[in-house]
Amino acid sequence: MTGCLLVVGAMPAFAVEPISGYEFLTEETRAMQDDDFENPGMVTVDEGQRLFQEHRPDEEHACASCHGADGEKLDTKRIAGYPDFDPNLGGLVTLQEKINHCWEINMDRFPLTYDHPDLISLETYVRNRAKGEAINIITDGPMAKLLKKGEALYKTRYGQLNMSCNHCHIQHQGLMLRGQKLSQGQANGFPEYRLGRGRITSLHQRMRECFISFRAEPFDAGSEPFRLIELYLMSRGNGLEIETPAVRF
Repeated sequence: MTGCLLVVGAMPAFAVEPISGYEFLTEETRAMQDDDFENPGMVTVDEGQRLFQEHRPDEEHACASCHGADGEKLDTKRIAGYPDFDPNLGGLVTLQEKINHCWEINMDRFPLTYDHPDLISLETYVRNRAKGEAINIITDGPMAKLLKKGEALYKTRYGQLNMSCNHCHIQHQGLMLRGQKLSQGQANGFPEYRLGRGRITSLHQRMRECFISFRAEPFDAGSEPFRLIELYLMSRGNGLEIETPAVRF
C-alpha cells in the first residue's frame, strides 16, 4: 500500500492547522459542491426537510413545531458543537443521537437504529442549517478524557494491513493513494455525498469503509469506539466551517 504514495504537490505532510477536504478537491468537484442545484447531496437535504416538517394526524408535534418550519429556530452554534457531553443522556452524544432522542421523546415515535436512512436525512438537513458555522467542540472538563480515548483509537493499528487512521490523514496527508489525494480526513462536511459510492454517506459509514479498505473488522455504527473517534475527528476540525453536504470522491 505504501508503494502507491507519491508526492504530487506542495501540501506539507504533518500540517498542523486544520484544512478542509475541500482544499484537496479538483475545481470541478468544488464547483459541484458550491452550487446547490448541482450538489447531489441536496436531494438528501430536501428529504430531511420533508421529515423535519412531517406532522402526522395522530401526533402533537413535528420537528418544525419547536424549531421552525425551515429550522430557523435551531441553535446553529450548538449544532457545530456536536458531539457534546450531556449527562442527562448518558455522556457523549452525537448529533444523530440527539435527533433520535427528540424523535422518540418529543414526537413519540419509535426510535431509529443508528444510521437509519431517515436519521441520516435528518442529520444532513440539520447540519445544513448550520452551514458556514465554525466547528466548536468542547475539549476540557469531562470531554478531555473522552478525547484522549478517541485519539488512542485514531492512532491504533487495525486489520491485515496494520494501519491506523493516523497513517493516511496525518503522516501522509497531501500525498496520492491510488489516484486520490489524501486529505486530513476532516469531518466538517458530513454527512457528505461520495461520488465513488453515488450516495450520501454519514461519518460512521465512511469510517466503516475505511476500516474495510485496510482489511479490518469495523466497529458498529453508533458504537462507543466510533463515537469516540467522531469526537476526536470533530475536535481536530475546530474552527473549520460546516460544509454539509460536502461533495467528495
